[in-house]
Amino acid sequence: MLIHPWDEASRAEWQAVLRHHDFGQLVTAGLVEGFPVVVPTHFLYDDEAGEVLLHLARPNPAWQAIEADPHVVLAVHADWTYVEAAWNANEGTDPEVGVPTSYYTAVQLRGRATVVDDPAEKATILARQLAHFEPVGSTRREPSPDEESDRRQLPGIRGLRISLTSVRAKQKYGGNKTPEHRERIAGRLAERNGPGDEAARGHLLRRNTLRP
Repeated sequence: MLIHPWDEASRAEWQAVLRHHDFGQLVTAGLVEGFPVVVPTHFLYDDEAGEVLLHLARPNPAWQAIEADPHVVLAVHADWTYVEAAWNANEGTDPEVGVPTSYYTAVQLRGRATVVDDPAEKATILARQLAHFEPVGSTRREPSPDEESDRRQLPGIRGLRISLTSVRAKQKYGGNKTPEHRERIAGRLAERNGPGDEAARGHLLRRNTLRP
């Protein structure tokens, strides 16, 4: 992923993203039939431990790819929108030949994956995910290999623990434009008010004050 200096997200920014977005794509370095495996999945990010936890069905082709090469990327994308050509045209440029662009947030968690097959360890991963995703008052009991129904179902999944080695994060919201130009684009987004516009506008205005 290309990250210009004006688009680079700070640690505080990308961690804020992960507090609100816990669904992404697991991308393998190992190949299956000549291609990386890309798996849409919920995940649990543990900042203190510097790791990501998740589970997948045992037939998933990701396991074959991870066996070939344990390096993976967990990619998250959020708050994207399209910026029209005329809006993005620089001062003094004919809007009819303006260059459109996309605004978006992207976080890529890179690390080394360890497969978890021990029933008790898998149950622990599931318990942590349930604690994160289930609503308050959920009646779902904590998974346990000693529970008959859980013991029957645990063989059908494998756990995955990703020890993070680096994070690449980007918030592309007009950082290469003048503050005045960003304000104009923010106004256009408010007027259009289409899908993703409000969230993108919020990032644009926030980053405009941080990085004039």
